[in-house]
Amino acid sequence: MTAMRRLLPGRLLPAYAFFYVVFLYLPVIFLPIFSINTAATPKFPLSGFTLKWYQDLPRTPALLDATWNSLVVGVSASILSTVLGILAARSITRYRYPGRRAMNGLIMAPLVLPEIIVAISLLLVILQLGLSLSLFTVVLSHVLVCVPYSMTVLTAGFEGFDRSLEEASADLGESAFGTFRRVTLPMVAPAIISSLLVCFTISLDEFLIAFFLTGTEATLPIYIWGQLRFAAKLPGVLALGTLLLVASFLLMTIAEILRRRAARRTQNEGAFHA
Repeated sequence: MTAMRRLLPGRLLPAYAFFYVVFLYLPVIFLPIFSINTAATPKFPLSGFTLKWYQDLPRTPALLDATWNSLVVGVSASILSTVLGILAARSITRYRYPGRRAMNGLIMAPLVLPEIIVAISLLLVILQLGLSLSLFTVVLSHVLVCVPYSMTVLTAGFEGFDRSLEEASADLGESAFGTFRRVTLPMVAPAIISSLLVCFTISLDEFLIAFFLTGTEATLPIYIWGQLRFAAKLPGVLALGTLLLVASFLLMTIAEILRRRAARRTQNEGAFHA
């Protein structure tokens, strides 16, 4: 009986994981399938094979404008979030001061708060400050959302970093900033690149906050939402969604590879110094 109790979770867990993944990703698989269908209606059986929906994407000025806006917002938000994440992660991992844990929890709060509450709160604050809704306000809001993800990646990089290397640099007469620039940053570079990619992906896919704060300059998610109101635009949306899906998957894969490489390098250095 005891053996059965031990084997039962071991058999159920893989089955549960399988059905969970199928339930989560099966609808996503239909996206590229219907994006190459000749019919405008997504249904089986497929009417035929075509790439015209992809070929029409570069010929849509509104789409190109929305793509450029998303790139500007994504690059700006990822850079600002990573810079703030570096400062916060280094502060939390290197120093001990009162309120350190409370500050860490406050920074991570956007991960657990309902996104619509965050969006409405940001909208009220921005209006009270007298700012007009624009891509600038979208960047600020995306930084708020992306910093927790950046900190999660960068904290792991700083925690595995051997402090004796910084101490050796200081003993050799290097300044604190020089040590940080020449020793610390190169060692945590994979984590920094991973943070940039993760933040860019999150900003590129974010819809709800951009919906409240974007103003008249639409980003890609806002453009897609606007196109969904017209049935004739659905095939183009499916094609665009497929491209975004592939881009997000590639960026997250590269970020994960860099994170694992940094973790392996940290373990190897730890074993070497031991």
